[in-house]
Amino acid sequence: MRSHSDVAGTGGPRPPAVGRLLRHPDVVVLAARHGRAATAAAAKTAVAEVRAGTSASGEERALAKRVAQLLDGSPRQLRRVINGTGVVIHTNLGRAPLAARAAARAANLAAGYSNLELDLRTGRRGDRHSLLADILRRVVGVEEAMVVNNGAAAVLLALTALCRGREVLVSRGEAIEIGGSFRIPDILRLSGAKLVEVGTTNRTRVSDYERACTPRTVAFLRVHQSNFRMTGFTERPRLADLAAAAHRSGLHLLEDVGSGLLPPAPAGAAFEARLGRSRSDGADLIFCSGDKLLGASQAGLVLGRAELVERLRRHPLARALRPDKLQLAALEETLLCLEEPGGLEQVPVWAMLRADPRRLRRRSERWAERLRRIGLPAEVTSTEGAVGGGTTPGDPLPSYGIHIPCPRPGVVRRRLLAAETAVLCLERPGGIVIDARCVLPGEDGPLIATLAGVLGPAT
Repeated sequence: MRSHSDVAGTGGPRPPAVGRLLRHPDVVVLAARHGRAATAAAAKTAVAEVRAGTSASGEERALAKRVAQLLDGSPRQLRRVINGTGVVIHTNLGRAPLAARAAARAANLAAGYSNLELDLRTGRRGDRHSLLADILRRVVGVEEAMVVNNGAAAVLLALTALCRGREVLVSRGEAIEIGGSFRIPDILRLSGAKLVEVGTTNRTRVSDYERACTPRTVAFLRVHQSNFRMTGFTERPRLADLAAAAHRSGLHLLEDVGSGLLPPAPAGAAFEARLGRSRSDGADLIFCSGDKLLGASQAGLVLGRAELVERLRRHPLARALRPDKLQLAALEETLLCLEEPGGLEQVPVWAMLRADPRRLRRRSERWAERLRRIGLPAEVTSTEGAVGGGTTPGDPLPSYGIHIPCPRPGVVRRRLLAAETAVLCLERPGGIVIDARCVLPGEDGPLIATLAGVLGPAT
C-alpha cells in the first residue's frame, strides 16, 4: 500500500477532492467572482500540484489560497510554454531558448542604462551596429560584421543598399517561400531590385548565371533552401565556382545561409554550411539568423567584405532595422559561450541537439513512473524530433518520450495549452506524446503537474 508521500510527494495531509475544495467558504467566494468553471479548473490545478509533489501543502486553507492565486494573477499574453514536440528550433515557440548567462546578461542591461550608442573611449555618440563587430570578426573569421533585427532584415538591407534599380540573378530553385509566407521574390521587389531567375527548378549551372548577365546585373544571390530539400536529378553550382564567375564579371555574390552554423554540425544538421566556409569560398556578404543554430536572440547577421558592410551601415534603412540592447546583449553572451572551451553545452539549442537518446529514455522512464503513481497510464515510447527552424528538413533526431492514452487527443492538446503552465504536446492516434528532448532542465515538475491537472482524476 502506498504512503501519502508516494502520492503527493510531501509529508503533509492528503489533498481533498476537488468537489470538497469547491465547497470551502473561501473558494465559494472566488466562484462567485470568477465563475464556477474557471474556479473548478484552478481548484483541479491546485490539487494536481500537491499530488504531483510540486506544492508543499495539501491543507484546505492553503489550497484555497492557491486557487485564489491562480485566479487572481494578472494575465500575460506572452507566456512560457513547455516544448514537448522534440522540435529544437521551434518557430512558433520563439525558436532558440537563451543560455542562462545570456538571459541574465540581457536582464542586467535591461534594468539600467548602457553604452548602446555611446563610445566609452571618446564619450561621443557610438554605433550599435558596430558593437559586436570585433567578436563576430574573431569567431566567424570575416573582415567585417554588423547586426540587424532579424535574418530577413539583413537580406532586405543588403539588396536595398547594393542592388536597388539593378538586376539580381537567382536560381529558379532558390526563388522560394519559407515560413510565415516569406518569399524571396517579394523581398527583392520591396528592395527595388529586379529578380532574374536562371536555370531550372531542379538544375542550375554556373553557365546559366553567366548567360543571364547584362549591363544592369549587379549581383548573384544564393539562397538557403530552408525547410525543403530537392533530391534526385538535381544540380547546383559549388559556391566557390559561383563566386569566381561573379567576380570575373565584376559582380557581388550574396549568400543567405539561413541558420548560422558556427560549431561542428550536430546530428541532424550535417548538410548545413558553416559561416566561415561561405566567406572563404568567396561570398562577398553572407546573412544568417541569430536565433537558429547560433542559439542566441532574434537577430540578423551581415558578415563579409568591409567596404560592403560599411555601405549597409550608412544606409538610411539600417536605422529602421536596428537591433535593441536586449538582442545585442544576449547575442554577445552566446557568442562568448560558443568561443569558450566546453561552452557549447551552456547553449540550450546545442545541449538539446547533442542530447544522448539513452539519457532521454531514462528521463522519460522517471516521468512515466511519477504519472503512474498518480493514476495516469503513461508509458515510454521512442520518438523522432527535428532540428527545426528550416534547418535540414527530413533528417530526424531519434529520441524518447512518454505516451499517455486518451480518447480525444486533440481536446487534451488544447487543454494543455490553456493550462497555467502551457505544454505543447504531439497528437497521436489514441493519445498524446511528450518528447523529452526539448523539455528544459527544471521543467519536469511543472510538466508532471500540468499533465496531472489536465488528465488526472478530479477526485
